[in-house]
Amino acid sequence: MVVVLFDGALGFFREETLFGLLSGVLGGVLAGSPAEAWAALRTGLGTQVTVREFLFGVEWSPIIRPRSYGVLPLLWGTMLIVVGSALIAIPVGTATAIYLSEYADRRVRKVVKPTLEVLAGVPTIVYGFFALSFITPIIQRFFPGTGTFNVAAGAIVVGVMIIPMVSSLSEDAMSAVPDELRNAAYGLGATKFEVSTDVVVPASLSGVMASYILAISRAIGETMAVTLAVGMQPNITLNPLEQAQTMTAYMVQIGISDVSVGSIGYQSLFAVGLLLFVMTLGMNLLSLWIKGRYQEAYR
Repeated sequence: MVVVLFDGALGFFREETLFGLLSGVLGGVLAGSPAEAWAALRTGLGTQVTVREFLFGVEWSPIIRPRSYGVLPLLWGTMLIVVGSALIAIPVGTATAIYLSEYADRRVRKVVKPTLEVLAGVPTIVYGFFALSFITPIIQRFFPGTGTFNVAAGAIVVGVMIIPMVSSLSEDAMSAVPDELRNAAYGLGATKFEVSTDVVVPASLSGVMASYILAISRAIGETMAVTLAVGMQPNITLNPLEQAQTMTAYMVQIGISDVSVGSIGYQSLFAVGLLLFVMTLGMNLLSLWIKGRYQEAYR
């Protein structure tokens, strides 16, 4: 998959090519020459678009004239969904995990935990239709004039989607905390709430933080739900009631369009896909680093 993304992105960037850019940067760093690495970054790549234009341009229209290739509108739409969904999923998922780990009896846990895991496996297009048919009408009732597609509906539905991931993984981490820590806190006169928040959560922080990062990574890569809920209009806005477009939604748009193979519009699909791959890879590596870092602290 990575090879396909790199190969497709080559036709999008300037003549030095993506491989030339990476080899120039890495070669300059390894040779101890930051100046050469910086020069490689400034040069840009391929026959069409520079790296600076792609990463920092504020207009995205690779198909319709006048064409522009700034990916910031797509990146902005993706980040709006990520931030909005995280504001919903992290507190709700963490509270659910604390309840299941510290307060719920075994019978409740046996029912709720599998239910959460089943919800995590529901096809995302179902969540997309749920956003269109249920969440958006509620938003329109409170905010008349809101369009069918809007960022708020997408953020809410993605937040609901990733709650099971946060709660399930966090509960696993909290359940793994040794009972000796709980009993020691109770012996000092701590209440159940104090034990949960001041002992269990800090002791399981590595797993809890990893669940947050993995859930955010899932939100970044979500496709069908945000395509149906948010729309396909690249837009840099802070208004959650407006339409926008995420990177994954753009990839769907190109996939179902009649763009000819080899054209700049077609090659932009791979450039966006490569950026998405780098982002999700970075999030996953960050989760592994955080998990290892805090696990060491509590051994």
